[in-house]
Amino acid sequence: MNYRHVTFAVAFICTSAATAASAEPRAVIELFTSQGCSSCPAADKLLGELSSDPSLVTMSLAVDYWDYLGWKDTLALHGHSDRQRAYAEARGDREVYTPQVVVNGIVHVLGSDKAAIEKAIAQTPHNPGVLALPVTMTLRDGKVMVNVADTQNELRSGEVWLCPVTSKVSVEIGRGENHDRNLTYHNVVRRWVKLGDWNGKSETFSVPLAELPKGEYSLKDIDRLDVVVQSGVAAKPGPILGVASTTCCTASTN
Repeated sequence: MNYRHVTFAVAFICTSAATAASAEPRAVIELFTSQGCSSCPAADKLLGELSSDPSLVTMSLAVDYWDYLGWKDTLALHGHSDRQRAYAEARGDREVYTPQVVVNGIVHVLGSDKAAIEKAIAQTPHNPGVLALPVTMTLRDGKVMVNVADTQNELRSGEVWLCPVTSKVSVEIGRGENHDRNLTYHNVVRRWVKLGDWNGKSETFSVPLAELPKGEYSLKDIDRLDVVVQSGVAAKPGPILGVASTTCCTASTN
């Protein structure tokens, strides 16, 4: 596929307390990708390389709108397709394609273009409030606890989202444009859990770990949690105001 647009009884061990990564976040990088897109593997590989930078929060968001080409994406969420379209609607450019990277909820670039991604990372801090909001996350007593600080910045409201993430998933593609390839996906977002709305003041949100699994994955598949505080609403997302990540659950077969 050429680059193109569209219109449209396992035991678990969790740390008793964990905090966000120590590196100051430079950017949240969302890669909209598809197993049915022949242009995507280069972007998927690049996301894996970018993931080694602790100042970047990288997220792989598999979409489902290419499933009709002959291969149903095994990691896709329809909500990811909706999120990508909502970004395009918010920007007003109707640019929806794979592989597409959205940086800090603002700028979109071709997902396989490292130079363009770095340029976008450098540009977005000039927007008011981007990644300026302190966010911390802890795991304690079987719950995820998220604290969002107060702020005097211009952007003083948003939604708080928690994303269970699998750091690496390998998939054998049986049909479609990538047939007979074994592809690896990095930091695969399994779900978006809305913790609540933030209104500019310090607030703590929580959710039991046991409530995170849904569908075809379980706690043993989650090894990272990302929390994103984003201005706007899901139907019209704005800049990402704050982010935190932490390692989560490891599986033991003993």
